[in-house]
Amino acid sequence: MEKTAQGVAEWMVQEIKFTGTLHQEAAIEYVKTHFGEEFVFVNENGNTSLSKEVKKAFRKLHRGQIAWDRDAFMWAWT
Repeated sequence: MEKTAQGVAEWMVQEIKFTGTLHQEAAIEYVKTHFGEEFVFVNENGNTSLSKEVKKAFRKLHRGQIAWDRDAFMWAWT
């Protein structure tokens, strides 16, 4: 996998296709370990999040086929 925002997004889509869901906490840990700290940041609320570049690439890839579950802090295949 490429260590780019696109590579992170591709991993996320594949993970969700395979398992059906991806929890944000698990995604962030995997991304930090396998892709690098540059793809995560701490937002204004003090929570760790994926970079804007990753989110943008992710949205382009899944084209509405993956939904964010705000209550469970996870993405799921729709």
